[in-house]
Amino acid sequence: MTHENEPPPESKLTRSKERWAREGKFLTGKTSRPEDQRLPPGQHLTRDWPTLDLGLTPNISRERWRLDVYGAVEKPIFWDFAQFTAQPQSKFISDIHCVTTWSRYDNQWEGLATRDLLDTCRPREEARFVVLHSHDGYTTNLALEDFAAEDALLAHSWSGAPLEQEHGGPVRLVVPHLYFWKSAKWLQSIEFLAEDAPGYWEVRGYHNRGDPWAEQRYSGD
Repeated sequence: MTHENEPPPESKLTRSKERWAREGKFLTGKTSRPEDQRLPPGQHLTRDWPTLDLGLTPNISRERWRLDVYGAVEKPIFWDFAQFTAQPQSKFISDIHCVTTWSRYDNQWEGLATRDLLDTCRPREEARFVVLHSHDGYTTNLALEDFAAEDALLAHSWSGAPLEQEHGGPVRLVVPHLYFWKSAKWLQSIEFLAEDAPGYWEVRGYHNRGDPWAEQRYSGD
């Protein structure tokens, strides 16, 4: 299966974030995680939910939304929104941490846990990586074990309401233990691979994994 969307053109935000990667902006040099703290090094707490994108905000209704799961899996998936929400649904509360230094506590999510998705699509033995494809042309890569984290999910609701368009609705990935650029918005498809395939920000100087507690903002951190 090929993915038709091309990466979006360079924007002011893209150029700024590439410069931050070159300059190591926001790095503190701290790597320890005190057990009594929830805020990773170099982060500040916000009550708002800032929005960052590539200059495009896809307008995909729930009626038009589809999810394709393909690649190194025993059972490819092609769901519409009704089929997606007919799967086992989970509710999680988690903190989120953006690479641009803001963090937000106690976000309430509802959706399909990635572990339940994995039970359905059954990755083949050679599958080691996952690439998320978004409707705006964005991509990001994760190791399979990060995608399968116990609190990771494909979210359609936040704080008891449908996930808003500006925050990635109808459906986005949420992987709370990594920087939030790994939690792809406007999710369109999920590709399972035997070899890693760095995504949009990863090829522009950002860390391949993005652990906020290790301050893995940029490649080389």
